[in-house]
Amino acid sequence: MLQPHRRFNPLTGSWVLVSPHRTQRPWQGQQEHAAAGAHPEYDPKCYLCPGNTRAPNQLVGTGRANGEKNPQYGNTFVFQNDFSALLPGAGEVRSYDSPLLQSQPAIGECRVMCFSPKHNLTLPEMPLEAVRRVVDMWVEQTEELGKRYRWVQVFENKGAIMGCSNPHPHGQVWTSDFLPNEAALEDQSQRRYLEERKNALLVDYLHLEQEKKERMVVESDQWMAVVPFWAIWPFETLLMPKRHVTRITNLDDAEKNSLADCLKRLLIRYDNLFETSFPYSMGWHCAPFARPERSRRGDGDGNHWQLHGHFYPPLLRSATVKKFMVGYEMLAEAQRDLTAEQAAQRLRDLPEVHYKEKGAP
Repeated sequence: MLQPHRRFNPLTGSWVLVSPHRTQRPWQGQQEHAAAGAHPEYDPKCYLCPGNTRAPNQLVGTGRANGEKNPQYGNTFVFQNDFSALLPGAGEVRSYDSPLLQSQPAIGECRVMCFSPKHNLTLPEMPLEAVRRVVDMWVEQTEELGKRYRWVQVFENKGAIMGCSNPHPHGQVWTSDFLPNEAALEDQSQRRYLEERKNALLVDYLHLEQEKKERMVVESDQWMAVVPFWAIWPFETLLMPKRHVTRITNLDDAEKNSLADCLKRLLIRYDNLFETSFPYSMGWHCAPFARPERSRRGDGDGNHWQLHGHFYPPLLRSATVKKFMVGYEMLAEAQRDLTAEQAAQRLRDLPEVHYKEKGAP
């Protein structure tokens, strides 16, 4: 039997406790409701469906007092989030006279990105060409917003269990004039690694995973998805290009096609694991954008970065039992039962035909 041990995450400088012997413990705790049944292709009550009116917002400063109407979009659709967490205008921030009470302005924008006009689809169920259009949308939004903001965070929360308030296939992009905590940690770690080893951290890690194959889930000529050695979530994956690419905006056409393909193959495996619409939070991390008016010493060209996508799914044992981050995890450090190698093997062994298509003509 594998013994308890800790694994180091070089991206963040943190550790995770791995306890493989706990996979057999009985579960009498909280169980989530299974994913709802089939949704209609169009829902007249959905704020994101084509032609529908979005929810009104009376918040001061958003400039969006009345519910706006969506166009009859046929592919992807992007709009300014009606309930943005960040605003583009600088406001007054209270100052304090103690180093223990610090605050600073937070400037940015938030947008919603609809993946498809069809209310009843998710990324793994969409045609490959439609997934490619989502990739193009991620690239276009990052390129446009990167001209104004230091950090562009593209992400998707899928499933009610992950706090998604609308089942319509969509993601978000939040931008900011500052580096958020996770981005700052990854920036520091990757910069330090480059200075010490003369190569990008995740490029070296990718080569290691290509050689060992123990944690590989999906692979193509241009991309690889692995359960990272230091994974916290049970079936967490890391998706990376095989070429050294600092930003999603630097991908060539072949890499975008391959990304769409690998993304669909990975997400089909997720759905097939428990034969449910698999919930997760995912997002892209790439080199921050330099701000000429706020340049910082050592920003450089971002070559210490490697583009990568994080996928954090919460399900552990079934479609209704999830991993909880409580107690020891909140007070000490992250802990997992299933090893990264075991999780990768389970995902790798799954078919690439979606379970809903089994037996379809």
